[in-house]
Amino acid sequence: MKFEFRIEPIHAGMRVDRYLAEIGAVSTRSQIERRSAAIHVNGRPVKASYRVCADDRVVLELSEPPPTTVTPERIELDVLYEDNRVVVLNKGQGIVVHPGAGNPSGTIANALVHRFSIDATDPERPGIVHRLDKETSGVLIAAKDVATNEFLVSQFATRKTRKTYLAVVKGHLSPLSGSIDGTIGRDPHHRTRFTSRVSRGKRAVTEYRTLCRFATHSYLMLHPLTGRTHQLRVHMHDSGAPILGDPVYARRDARFPSATLMLHAYSLTIRVDPREAPRTFVAPLPARMRDVLRELHQ
Repeated sequence: MKFEFRIEPIHAGMRVDRYLAEIGAVSTRSQIERRSAAIHVNGRPVKASYRVCADDRVVLELSEPPPTTVTPERIELDVLYEDNRVVVLNKGQGIVVHPGAGNPSGTIANALVHRFSIDATDPERPGIVHRLDKETSGVLIAAKDVATNEFLVSQFATRKTRKTYLAVVKGHLSPLSGSIDGTIGRDPHHRTRFTSRVSRGKRAVTEYRTLCRFATHSYLMLHPLTGRTHQLRVHMHDSGAPILGDPVYARRDARFPSATLMLHAYSLTIRVDPREAPRTFVAPLPARMRDVLRELHQ
């Protein structure tokens, strides 16, 4: 199977293996070796350590994937849409997307393998082409076959998707709408956290708009233009308006002490079929956020 990408300026200078892992063409850099990958840049074979330049054309060829290593499990899924190419889910809060350290089972991937016999490129993350944090709910799309997996991954890699999140935050952003553009890296003082207050990191861009401003909280629409780990949570925290209920980046809220993470992936616009126009899939606002907004309106 073959993937083709053109390097955007934001990725210039990165190792090509790190670039391929970051955009989701492979789940980890080690997968490149396990899958006997051949990498060409501008028609020439290169090593995994090659550093790419803006406008480079990268071609990745992978051997056929081994059988999935994910154990099928009967887990109820909230299906928003399904055809012979994809399944679109409304992921519930608290469920992990794919197995990993500390979460060997009970994931979306386990459920997909059981219910849909997913046949995609990554045996460790069958069908999974993008991620949501465990505590983030909302729209998640998965591919049912290798060709569709490649097609979806390429759209995320080249930023041809449109993702909309809704969030309730403590505090207010000024101005009421705008863009946050900077870098995000691992917090040197808290290794499980990320921060925008680092001198070196990966560029992260989030557009935002205030939908409703309350006395002490705000209801926001967020559009991440990049896909960094914890990007929206970090941007809100570092802007002085942490997401309500965030167990990592926010303090317990006096008015809503039992609140869980008030972040929801509301919609995703993406092409499912190369011959068709983009489609927008919507996951209704969950009850936990409706209840908070109802109280804030009082």
